[in-house]
Amino acid sequence: MNEWLQSINWDSILTNLLTGAIQLIIILAVFFTVRAIGTRLIRNSFERMSSQKNMSVGRVKTLEKLALNIFSYILIFIVLTFIVGIFGFNVTGLIAGAGIIGLAVGFGAQGLVSDIVTGFFILLEKQLEVEEYVTVAGIDGIVEEVGLRTTKIRGFDGTVHFIPNREIGSLSNHSRSNMRALVDISIAYDENIDEAIAVIQNACDTVAANESTIKEGPDVVGVQSLGDSDVVIRIIAKTENMEQWAVERKLRKAIKESLDANNIEIPFPHQVYIEKKQ
Repeated sequence: MNEWLQSINWDSILTNLLTGAIQLIIILAVFFTVRAIGTRLIRNSFERMSSQKNMSVGRVKTLEKLALNIFSYILIFIVLTFIVGIFGFNVTGLIAGAGIIGLAVGFGAQGLVSDIVTGFFILLEKQLEVEEYVTVAGIDGIVEEVGLRTTKIRGFDGTVHFIPNREIGSLSNHSRSNMRALVDISIAYDENIDEAIAVIQNACDTVAANESTIKEGPDVVGVQSLGDSDVVIRIIAKTENMEQWAVERKLRKAIKESLDANNIEIPFPHQVYIEKKQ
């Protein structure tokens, strides 16, 4: 055992380890430097693109995140190739093996290929963009990123959903045109409907005069339904994207105040207690 230990060239081993460690440090330093420079160049390029070309901000951000995604994948693969080369493996064989693996992925991992192909057509057809409000695979939220394999959607409760692109069978984009604000207001059966409609329309006109996000209306379209104890009147307006909920809240507040000021009752459940005398 001692003879075997003595036969080992420790100086050579230590030299190789030290050389490998130095090479590894240099590779990692170059990796972080190139990643920082590349990321900045990509972002600056898309900033110039957004200012020079007639492209929406969402489209530019979508392509920017996709470019950063692809750049990261390529850079990581190159770094791994160099690191494997440090340990004496054949880099050429590794690249050839990567081609074989890619071929195997094409035949075996059909889900991954389907993700990439679907993501490509989503981007090509401009079905969705970053910061748009969409419904995808039954999930409502704001698009944060469209990647090669997954699409990232942030729900309105803050939850981030990672949806494989192949699961995007149907997609509803709510941000491509003006949105509809819809408010239903109930009045009692004893109230004069024409008077109530006039009061509600005046309140709507006041809100419209003070809200630049309202693009059309609000208009009272008339009696929507007759309930058990109320008459439902519907109001519709068109607003800027993502502003419909705020407009609906302001309309409800203004209409409630106007109805109160004109002594028009909004019905609410009543309970009657009958006390039987002994």
